[in-house]
Amino acid sequence: MITTIGVLGAGQMGNGIAHVFAQYGYQVVLFDIARAQLDKALATIKQNLERQAKKGAIPEALVAETLGRIAATQDMNGLADVDFAVEAVTEHEPLKLEIFRKLDGIVKAGAILATNTSSIPITKIASVTGRPDKVIGMHFMNPVPVMKLVEIICGHATSDETFDLTSGLVAKLEKEMAVSQDYPGFIVNRILIPMINEAVFTLYEGIATAEDIDKGMKLGTNQPMGPLTLADFIGLDTVLAIANVLYDGFKDPKYRPCPLLVKMVNAGYMGRKSGRGFYTY
Repeated sequence: MITTIGVLGAGQMGNGIAHVFAQYGYQVVLFDIARAQLDKALATIKQNLERQAKKGAIPEALVAETLGRIAATQDMNGLADVDFAVEAVTEHEPLKLEIFRKLDGIVKAGAILATNTSSIPITKIASVTGRPDKVIGMHFMNPVPVMKLVEIICGHATSDETFDLTSGLVAKLEKEMAVSQDYPGFIVNRILIPMINEAVFTLYEGIATAEDIDKGMKLGTNQPMGPLTLADFIGLDTVLAIANVLYDGFKDPKYRPCPLLVKMVNAGYMGRKSGRGFYTY
């Protein structure tokens, strides 16, 4: 039975994952190496819960109850007794592999190790552990408390039991599951990132302004936000990292990242989080 959840990484995705698990009654251990990041995450969770309560989406009493179920730690050993761990650190393969090696040696035998990766092969991540049958992809969408989808990806060795327990968690969080085979980008980013990259090429080649590209896709295809606005929201460094995973994984030139995207990331223009991307914030 899964009662305690470990979340590794207290950034935008990690704090959202901790939020939803705690809201639905699970004890959560939130790990990050930076105390400031943990404090920021707890403040964000509190703010988002209060916003939900103000809208009537959750009872007022659930705000304090949810926060009371989250324990923050800078020591990875604090995850030793969790039943299920979700890694949500930066989309950087060497870092993820290092974390899974360490995590495998800390978390109790029998616990499931999930990754929120949006593009890196689950089979590769599982291969650095001694429990590849208990490693699975659990890709939440941003912002986690709002978005209903969770992509589930089984690695080559992921067991049916691990899949069943993970899909059960998705249902308990009142989210919907989409199941993908373990190929670069899975479902969502296999389709989304090339679309964003093509929008960047459209800007790079001088075909239209950023505003008109976004207006065309919003009003012409009924998307809630244009692809360049969405890229800024995701983070241009993350978009580039996923584009590179697709390009390296398939060796197909259609996935080549646009030179403008590369240049902007090199310049430190990461989108909303840095105050400047395709737009200024």
